[in-house]
Amino acid sequence: MSRRNEVILEAQGLTKHFGGAAALKDVSFSAAAGEILGLIGPNGAGKTTLLNLLSGVLKPSSGKVLFGGRDVSGLKPHAIARLGIARTLQTPRSFPSMTVLENVMVGALFGQTHRAHSSAAAARQAEPILDLMGLGGRRHSPVASLNLQERKRVELARALAMAPRVVLIDEAMSGLNPAEIEDAMRLIGRLRDETGVAIIWVEHVVKAIMEVVERIIVLDFGKVIATGSPSEIARNDAVIEAYLGTRA
Repeated sequence: MSRRNEVILEAQGLTKHFGGAAALKDVSFSAAAGEILGLIGPNGAGKTTLLNLLSGVLKPSSGKVLFGGRDVSGLKPHAIARLGIARTLQTPRSFPSMTVLENVMVGALFGQTHRAHSSAAAARQAEPILDLMGLGGRRHSPVASLNLQERKRVELARALAMAPRVVLIDEAMSGLNPAEIEDAMRLIGRLRDETGVAIIWVEHVVKAIMEVVERIIVLDFGKVIATGSPSEIARNDAVIEAYLGTRA
């Protein structure tokens, strides 16, 4: 497990252009082991583009992504994943005809640091993760039979089975009802506490971010407009303006 407070992931001057438009402009930040870092901003602010750069889905127009001090900016997504950066998506992409256990085993077989080399080893690696995620009782259920909350948990469990050092979470609360949101908030905090992974979490449910994370980065029009604790962000005039649309 990584030492808490050790910087594990850094973005240095990340910029991404699509044609003549800049989706991200000179974005820099760092994330430490054992930290939950929230990433918020209005629609179109560049949040998912940033996750795509961190995970290798996109290559930056300029700037770098450093993971454990290594420049990983030019690597393919599968190579970055095997180094230890896992990713979930807003819309879960599981294997619906496979069971919950089999889906999580895929992560154990693909991961790098503690990679399982047989189905039996992958199952042993997946079992405690299913219990941690509250999915133990559904281990033999096909994913197609699960509700949205459960499918989101399967996706996160599969990412954790890769034994990552960083997990990128994209809108874990999307589509959930208030009770499910409360459950998901508690779960994300427990994952950090029990696994020591760094979590970079994009979320539109600002209440969830404010109550769970230690530090928040706010994007607007592709730029970082604020960084700080939840209480600092809540009082920041630039953030209030971006969300309430009070620009002159």
